[in-house]
Amino acid sequence: MNEYAAAREASAVVDIPGRGILAVSGPQRIKFLHNIVSNDLQSRGPGQGTLAAVMDVKGRLLVLMRALVTEDTVLLEMPADRLDVIEPLLVHYKVAAPVRFARRPVAVLGLLGPGAVETLARVGATVPADAARESHFAAVVGDAPVRIVRASDFPAGGWAVHAAPEHAADVRAALIASSAVPITEATLDVLRVEDGRPWYGRDVTEDNLLHETGLVGEYHSPTKGCYVGQEVIARLDARGAHVNKLLRGLRLQTPVETGAAVRAEGKDVGVVTTSGVSPHLGPIAMAFVHRSRNEVGSTVEVGGQSAVVAALPLV
Repeated sequence: MNEYAAAREASAVVDIPGRGILAVSGPQRIKFLHNIVSNDLQSRGPGQGTLAAVMDVKGRLLVLMRALVTEDTVLLEMPADRLDVIEPLLVHYKVAAPVRFARRPVAVLGLLGPGAVETLARVGATVPADAARESHFAAVVGDAPVRIVRASDFPAGGWAVHAAPEHAADVRAALIASSAVPITEATLDVLRVEDGRPWYGRDVTEDNLLHETGLVGEYHSPTKGCYVGQEVIARLDARGAHVNKLLRGLRLQTPVETGAAVRAEGKDVGVVTTSGVSPHLGPIAMAFVHRSRNEVGSTVEVGGQSAVVAALPLV
């Protein structure tokens, strides 16, 4: 309860494991990436960024990532295990474009809660007053250079702090010394479910379309030009965004494990992707649920107990 309260009412810090950076450089880096990713990168300048997806031609999600524009590079933050998929794909698409790719090791900390800005100020990292979603700036925390990002895919009004792996412990210690309460991954999962923040790898995979995730408005620009997978997005939009399954919240009677089947009338109609126990809502989960049972208020069965389908976010 103390961890949860810190994230909701004060300031909390959590390790975000398994993240990686692919730095894209070269004079045509933004134009090149703009033609591949799902969101508008062309209009972003240094210090700005966007959430974006990379899809295949069938619209399947190859990654959900964060693209951060600096003076000389675009930093693509994503699950580290997707670098082996995305880098070769970008190399394939670049043909003769003058762009280069370099992996950068990174440790990512999440700084959550309404007191996060004050915590950053205490360590000497003053946040610009006009910090927009995915905006970012360089700072020094605990004598270590970091990049601080307004991370809209994090719950509880989160910020991402990028540091070199060898500096992560010092940065974490400096944030804790400045009032951030360390929290566990279990608490982070509860916050993510409550706020409806699915993550690639944990909740979303190559088996999903962007429309199934409920994230089209955040990861897609309806006004930009062509990109890989655009035809699928446009076709679904034209047909009312009807897909076979949707990511929903579940209000449960008892806690369930990630991967638990969602059932109705003796048939599997979905699967739990992230679960936890909220201090205020009790057992909760996110799950992909088939269209036959994903209407809000529908009753399903998970772990032998009845559950109610709910819209995300839950709070």
